[in-house]
Amino acid sequence: MAEQTQNKGFTIPEPTTDKGQTPTPGAPLSTSQTKEGVELPKSPEAGAPQPRDYAIAGGVLLVLIIAFFFAKNAYANFLAKKRVSAGAANAAGWWLFIFLTGLATSATLSILSPSKFLTPIFMAPILLVSVVALVLMLVTGRRS
Repeated sequence: MAEQTQNKGFTIPEPTTDKGQTPTPGAPLSTSQTKEGVELPKSPEAGAPQPRDYAIAGGVLLVLIIAFFFAKNAYANFLAKKRVSAGAANAAGWWLFIFLTGLATSATLSILSPSKFLTPIFMAPILLVSVVALVLMLVTGRRS
């Protein structure tokens, strides 16, 4: 590629000190420069989730929980039609809801920040509750 000889775009002027001199790169700023100048916020770590990412993940999780609630009702009605008692069918539906919510929570957290949330301290309790809910759903949903 050929180099451009003329810059036709916007250029940022070099920072100057109080005396009109441009500071050397890498040199520390004097106290007058840091007090008078605007301090920029520290840049976030590369790949670290921002508050916007948490809000999006929370919204997705909320939509999934609403869908799981409808699935719970459909499963309870399905079991009631198979001659399972109403109480057992309702309980099995709630266990299904807990199972699906646990899986969705673990998946959302692992997508949000794998380095932070894919540790056993976060995933083990969520997945343990999900597995227990699955077993209880299957046991409770039997004909009684």
